[in-house]
Parts: sequence; C-alpha cells; structure tokens
Amino acid sequence: MKGPGMRTATTVEGSSGNWAEITAFACEAEKLGLDICWVAEAWGSDAPSPLGYLAARTETMLLGSAVIQVGTRSPVVIAQTAMTLAHLSGGRFLLGLGVSGPQVLEGLHGVPFAHPLARMRETVQIVRNVFTGEKVRFTGSQYRIPLPGGDGRPMRVSLPPTSVPVYLAALSPKMLELTGEIADGWLGTSFVPEGADAYFTHLDAGLARTGRTRADLDICQGAEVNVVDEAHLADVLASRKKELAFSLGGMGSGTSNFYNDAYSRQGWADVAARVRARWQSGDHDGAAALVTDEMVLATTLVGTEDMVRARLRTWRDTGVDTVRLYPAGDTLTARLDNLGRAIDLVRALAPPKSTEALKSTGTPAHSQDGSGSDTWISG
Repeated sequence: MKGPGMRTATTVEGSSGNWAEITAFACEAEKLGLDICWVAEAWGSDAPSPLGYLAARTETMLLGSAVIQVGTRSPVVIAQTAMTLAHLSGGRFLLGLGVSGPQVLEGLHGVPFAHPLARMRETVQIVRNVFTGEKVRFTGSQYRIPLPGGDGRPMRVSLPPTSVPVYLAALSPKMLELTGEIADGWLGTSFVPEGADAYFTHLDAGLARTGRTRADLDICQGAEVNVVDEAHLADVLASRKKELAFSLGGMGSGTSNFYNDAYSRQGWADVAARVRARWQSGDHDGAAALVTDEMVLATTLVGTEDMVRARLRTWRDTGVDTVRLYPAGDTLTARLDNLGRAIDLVRALAPPKSTEALKSTGTPAHSQDGSGSDTWISG
C-alpha cells in the first residue's frame, strides 16, 4: 500500500568537472535524508561513470540515471550498464532513459533522431530481456538481435540476472502514453499542478492499455527550489526568468523544442512562442523580459518558506510521488541549506485527506513481459 508522503530526490551533473564538490554534495544530501540522487547526462559528462563512483561513496539513498540517452548506446550496453550499477550499489540503482533531442543526437553524436518512440519502446523491451539472464533475441523496426545474415548467434549477458526499475523522461503526448504503458516511473519537468491533466491524460491512457493505474507509476517531478525572504524574491525571479527563456528558446532545435511545447500545452502558448522568437533572433535579454512571474512560480519551488510549503502541498495533492529538488545557491553550503530546508518542508507536510492516489516509498514492479530524465528530457 501507498504511504502518505512524497519521496525527495535531487539531480547532479558533472559538466563543471568539480567532482570533489559534486561528491560532497551527494554525500551530504544522503546525510540530510535524501531518498534518491539522479545523475544527469546531456552534452557534458556521462551518467554511468559518476553513478559508479557515488555507489561506492553512499550507503542508503537510491541512485539513478536521469537520463541515459537512448540512441547513443546499444540497448544491450544500456542493460549491461544498469545491471553493473545495480550490483555495484547493492540494488540501489534506477534506470532513467530519454530519447534526448535532434540537436544532441544528430549534432553531437551523429545519430539520426528519427523514430524516437519506436527506439524507446524497443530499447526497454531489449533491456528487460537482458535483465532476465536469458539469451537475447529481438526483431523490431529499430533493432534486430542477433544481426540477420551474419555469423552471430543469440547470447546472454554473463552478469547475474537482476530487475532494475525503468523510468522514462517524457514530455510529448505519445512518449507520455508510452511511459504509462511500459515504465515503472515518469521523470518529468516543466510541471504545473494546475495543468497536470496535460500530462496525466496521456499517462493514464498508456496505463489503461495494460490494466494499470497511476498507483503503479512513480510520478517523479523536478523543479528548482529556492527558499528566500520576501525582500529578495524579485531578484531571484528575475534570475530564474533568464534560465527559463533559455529552455523555451534555446533548447532543442530550430523546429523542435519539447520545453516550449510543454509550456504551450499548459496555457502559455503565446508567450512561449514570442520568447522563442526573441531568443532565436539573438535578443536573450528581451526573451527573458517576456517571461512572467507566474510562469516561474507555477513551475518551480521558489519563494518564501510559506510559499514553498504551500506549493509542495499542491504537488503532493496533485499526485506527485517523488519531488526532484534542484537547490539554488552560489556555494555548496547554500545549495545544501536550500536542499535541507526543502527536505524538512516535505517531511513536515501533513498527510492528505486521502492517500489512495499516493505512492508507497518503494518503486513499483514492472510486468515481466515489459508491457506493463534540469535533465535532458526526451520527447
């Protein structure tokens, strides 16, 4: 049965190369009682390498990839990586996958972005096949194992079989449906509780295909958290607007921006379009000026302690099971202070009137046939 509260998580990313500070942050976060530490992968460091290191430096919190980018590795390599990390961490690993976007896949890796939905579906099927320890046989539109016409024969991975929960990063309707259909958890972003149906309608459609409900899916949503006093709120909002303008105007490609699409579906289509046009014209300050206070406050955990507490309660009551906290701060101490205050606020939330739609502290088990990740979020 489900418990009454949310789990807490954070995400670390290694582009800075300051691994001593990143490791210190993760280890201190565990001491604060954090439940999950996700490791991002975009165009900086990979995710598996720091996850292996953190597995050796931590003891209790779960560790996850948010996300390993599908298309940059073969599905079997992804499965081998997940199994290795699961064994290294003593069963604490969560596999977060995303299809990334055309700018990264094609611009950086030279891999076609076409057919992301089929690639994701088939990757998850193959990965779960590998987890069983059986010989790998698969025929799909994107992958065929063994490769037909060659000398290869079906093989099995020689690691001990293990079951690793699979989370999908998704924003677009079709990928959300797929998440509901086959995943153990959803890694989302740009979340507005008041507009949650823009996501949940599609997740629920996918869940219904396999006879599941939202009780079977860990809803993991992320946002910047910055607990400030009233006097500094305006300055903090102004800084956050620049970051949001980049997401709306600079992420993705000239024709595809999943963040912009997500905000558009939640009532900001006109503003999002104007921000994107202004950003792509080179007027970054002008783009940031178009972002409203409401857009920032609705999709973040920024504000006074009372504001953040109220927002967390709304997230929980909407059905968020794991809140992924991105603590603001210019120093390690400041980020840990923000994280600690947020964890305390989550713990202090009174149980909702009904706990029926809330998750347990465990992770749901996927169906054995496989039908049942700011990170770089997939479409």
